[in-house]
Amino acid sequence: MEVSLREGSTMSVAWLASVLARRSWLSRFLRGMVLCGLILCLGVTLLGSPAQAEDYTKRDLQGVSFAGQDLSGWKFLKANLRQSDLSHVKAAGANLFGANLSKANLRGADLRGATLDMANLQGADLREAQLQDSMMWLARVEGIQIDGADFTNALIRQDALSILCERATGVNPVTGRATRDTLECN
Repeated sequence: MEVSLREGSTMSVAWLASVLARRSWLSRFLRGMVLCGLILCLGVTLLGSPAQAEDYTKRDLQGVSFAGQDLSGWKFLKANLRQSDLSHVKAAGANLFGANLSKANLRGADLRGATLDMANLQGADLREAQLQDSMMWLARVEGIQIDGADFTNALIRQDALSILCERATGVNPVTGRATRDTLECN
């Protein structure tokens, strides 16, 4: 059987049926692919995606808890982390340039290679923290707690070093180094 579409053109019903059948198959296939994509996205969202460095530049994070999290390589440039809980974080290589960390809890934090230049650390708790190879050149350190912190090879200006040496006591439980020795206090 043939169906006339326009003058001079014809199409067989069998051919039309086969096209519609193929379209139906294609439609089902595409719907299935979309559904699989949605399920995959939902799974990643619910189970968590792979760790990626986050950027919290100039964010107000006052009082926020990041305790125990992996913040390696994250950026907190000029962020307000006043009174935040960063205890026992893994923040190796994190950038905290100019961050306000006053009265923040950084106890036991891994801050190896972190940038803390121009950070406000006044009254912060850095007891048992690892700060090897960190950059702390213009950091404000008045009132800081550093019992058992490891500052090996950290870049610290002389006036801040004097303040830290006055408070330096204890041994870092991870590295086994005395705080005074890591600061090279006299």
